[in-house]
Amino acid sequence: MKLYPESATVQLEFDKIKNLLLEKCRSEYAKEKAANLRIHTRKDYIDRELRQTFEFKQLLQNGIYFPNDYILNLAKELRLLQIEGALLTGEQLVSFRKLATSIEKIFRWFDQERKTAFGALAYVIEGTYYEKAILALIDEVIDESGNVKDNASAELQSIRMGLYRKRNELRRVFDRIISKLNKQGYLADIEESFMNGRRVVAVFAEQKRTVKGILHGESDSRRTTFIEPEETIELNNDIYELENAERKEVYRILKELTKRLSVFASLLTTYHKIVGEYDFIHAKAQFGIAIRGEFPVVHDKALIHLINALHPLLYLYNLRTGKPTIPTNLTLDENKRILVISGPNAGGKTVTMKTVGLLQMMVQSGLLVPVHPSSEFGIFKQVMIHIGDTQSLEFELSTYSSHLLSMKHFMETANGKTLFFIDELGSGSDPNLGGAFAEVILEELGRKHAMGIVTTHYLNLKVMANKTPGIINGAMAFDENSLMPLYKLIIGKPGSSYTFSIAERIGLDKKLIERARSLVDEDHFKLDKLLNRTEQDLRRMEGKEKDLHKLLKENERLKKEMEQVMDRERHRQQVEVLKQQNKVTEDRLTYLKDMERKLRQMVIAWKKEEDKNKVVKEMAALLFNKTENKQVVSKKQKQLDSKYEEIGGEIKIGDKVKMKRNLQVGEVLELRGKKAVVKIGLLPMQVDLENLVLIQEKKSAEQ
Repeated sequence: MKLYPESATVQLEFDKIKNLLLEKCRSEYAKEKAANLRIHTRKDYIDRELRQTFEFKQLLQNGIYFPNDYILNLAKELRLLQIEGALLTGEQLVSFRKLATSIEKIFRWFDQERKTAFGALAYVIEGTYYEKAILALIDEVIDESGNVKDNASAELQSIRMGLYRKRNELRRVFDRIISKLNKQGYLADIEESFMNGRRVVAVFAEQKRTVKGILHGESDSRRTTFIEPEETIELNNDIYELENAERKEVYRILKELTKRLSVFASLLTTYHKIVGEYDFIHAKAQFGIAIRGEFPVVHDKALIHLINALHPLLYLYNLRTGKPTIPTNLTLDENKRILVISGPNAGGKTVTMKTVGLLQMMVQSGLLVPVHPSSEFGIFKQVMIHIGDTQSLEFELSTYSSHLLSMKHFMETANGKTLFFIDELGSGSDPNLGGAFAEVILEELGRKHAMGIVTTHYLNLKVMANKTPGIINGAMAFDENSLMPLYKLIIGKPGSSYTFSIAERIGLDKKLIERARSLVDEDHFKLDKLLNRTEQDLRRMEGKEKDLHKLLKENERLKKEMEQVMDRERHRQQVEVLKQQNKVTEDRLTYLKDMERKLRQMVIAWKKEEDKNKVVKEMAALLFNKTENKQVVSKKQKQLDSKYEEIGGEIKIGDKVKMKRNLQVGEVLELRGKKAVVKIGLLPMQVDLENLVLIQEKKSAEQ
């Protein structure tokens, strides 16, 4: 991306974002990449970077382990590995072992399911492979502490076995000498020590001539002398030779191993880059979580659609101080290319402008941004800014001259892929002349299809934005009563500078204020006053709209509660009907069981009774005799007969009726042809008229 001026990243505070990201990096590779964070213009690259960060953020938030445990900075070792005849130490080889282990874990972590779920992260290891021979080569020679193993070669094993034996022999001889000299009272307090790599005894200085051997030195006080006993000289010589042979063999083995590993130098370099890349993505994900970053939609065209966007640095600062951060909502597209923001000083115009510029840079560098996920960003190839006083003493340029010089560059180089930001367009000159030039600049930038944001106090620019296609007005909300900015951007209306209101509130002499008013063009003053009143009316309307939304939400909540109550009532009624139906079924079952018992008795009687006709008569009486059946009338029928009586006549709405089948009593609510809607208890039911009998309460029951 092209930036104008070169200090654009500093002015938009992108350098501070890079420093915060750098603090999250652990490896030198990641730190270098954060310090030189690039702003890209290719959509596929930007999408991949954003998705990688978003996927790692998901891993962190869901507590899913990813194998990037080791912090490895092996740039120096990798360069050494590529030099012919070089030698890596045991410690350096252990670092390469950790690198190979990390890569093995990463390849194992990406099973088929995770490759699908985290495709952007899996892209980092595409085009490479895990080589198990690297780990096998190192493990064959080096242990976990970086020491060369005894069995690394037959020669080394033989040397170390000889060393072991000689050292044991030396220890036994030395212990015998120490014991002997100790009995004679020749030994000093420390008894023994090592000097020049050889084991010596510590004897009192006055006894040094009584102990045969080689004098190696004296203590600082000259009271103690260090002597290598005569009996151990030969053994020490043997051990020295073996240790020298061991060093040579270890050197040879390490050099041989380095040579064999050098074959995989390019592959190890790739591994080192992969581990560093995952560390960088991990840092971006951590930073994204810290600023509430989200993955927005990215288009390969000029577009900005921000929903609840926050300035990341301002958000972090307010988070520490416990203050709220006011979000920004705005849209710049093909039909609305330039936004002119007006309003009082210190109202948040420049912060809003910087928020848009900084978030655009962050997105194009692959960083998550604090916006709603449905926000949309286009891709720009050029960002130009003009913020603050840029006068130059070196070139003898005044504030306005430097301003015009920047505007000249803007108009000459702007195109459809340019995003620009101009703070206080036209300032630094006569208001009328500066305002005229400002209009020309805006017209030219609009003609070149550039997209951007401009802040101003000029009324002519506010009027121009209101009538020029592609240019829209915006205002920073301001509380006139408290004289406090609300830091909220309102799109579509220009803003007042509140010049006279602020003067009145701070207690400036009213005569001076009136004098100032008289000097202002009447139409100019009326327009500013109208803007003032319009903005306050807008704020009152917004307040009422919020109250209305609250009432609508409360109404929706009450509606849901009422639906839940009605659902419970319907359920209760259905349960009641089922209970009544079950009761009728139970009565029938009781009757059938009694009938079955009696029939069984008759079958037994048939077998015993000689007079079969008598049994047949009893059976017929049980099955077919109506008088017998009447005795089996349910208890409920008797209760209904005692309270109601059947009457003739046509069934009408409001009549009480009895259902013939299940003997339930209800009230007729509605007649539908040959059917009636009957309310039984609390539940209305549709019943055939043939199954209903018109009833009324008996007079004795009413009394």
